[in-house]
Amino acid sequence: MDASMRTKSRSNKPKYSRFTQQELPAWKPILTPKWVITSFVIIGILFTPAGLLCLWASEHVVEIMDRYDEDCLPKPFSSNPDSFIKSKNTNKTCVRTLKVPRKMTAPIFIYYQLDNFYQNHRRYVKSRSDKQLRDPDDADETDDCKPKNNLNGNNDEPIVPCGLVAWSLFNDTYKLYKGNNAIDIDKKDIAWESDKKFKFGSEVYPKNFQKGGLIGGGQLDESKPLSEQEDLIVWMKTAALPTFRKLYGKINIDLEANETITFVIQNNYNTYEFGGEKKIALSTANWIGGKNDFFGISFLTIGGICFFVAINFILIYVLKPRPLGDPAYLSWNRNQGAQ
Repeated sequence: MDASMRTKSRSNKPKYSRFTQQELPAWKPILTPKWVITSFVIIGILFTPAGLLCLWASEHVVEIMDRYDEDCLPKPFSSNPDSFIKSKNTNKTCVRTLKVPRKMTAPIFIYYQLDNFYQNHRRYVKSRSDKQLRDPDDADETDDCKPKNNLNGNNDEPIVPCGLVAWSLFNDTYKLYKGNNAIDIDKKDIAWESDKKFKFGSEVYPKNFQKGGLIGGGQLDESKPLSEQEDLIVWMKTAALPTFRKLYGKINIDLEANETITFVIQNNYNTYEFGGEKKIALSTANWIGGKNDFFGISFLTIGGICFFVAINFILIYVLKPRPLGDPAYLSWNRNQGAQ
């Protein structure tokens, strides 16, 4: 074998192809000042009206909110609110009067809002058993629910549903009156249909819940399966932030402007121990959902920034123009011969 053949066999140079050299046809835009300015103007034109539309929709949502945890605490217990909540002998009924600012068209949603309640705490979120919630055969699957897993210890009867999330179920109750007439609060279909069908079993019934030892939050009807306990289902969809709302029920009648409505509240839930707050909210809804100015302000901010950048680029382009490079010298515009 001569020297030229040995040199050729030792060569590691790959065979030329347009694929390996990344020379296949592709869209390679050149961002000239006109293209950049036009792009920012178009984005600004799209986002600004969208932001105004979102703000308009949010403004047409009627919302009433009332914080009641402080006013519903009797003055003799102001220095020791825990004793008021934990005592079975104290009257926890509280009456709140609210005025409707504008006409509220049904359905009107009733929410309870908690502040400074960290449902996203790692230990709290993990303290539940999804297997137990779905299948009656997994009632003993309570290892993940500690410290609220069994009635009186690790070897006793399991709690269904077990865990801190279920144990801390919100248990304030609301009754609503317009004048002397009670307004029915519809609590049906307040939970997601997918949760009722797939996450909470229709054959799983509460057992040993809030019995023995320290009592936590609300009670559950032992004659109803978990798939029908919608207050529990709503509560167990844990919130990501320390301030959150959860749906309590719906009102299916209109409320006229300047009407006075009365809430009779049972102030049972202990937020005083951790410095939390409790609020009740009534809200209508439209295509944007509830009252939320975030999207509108965000879209207007993006639109305003785009217009600002576009105007500055225009001024720079007019007052201090710079010659553009010749695209003919770009590598993908030069002829690439076969190698």
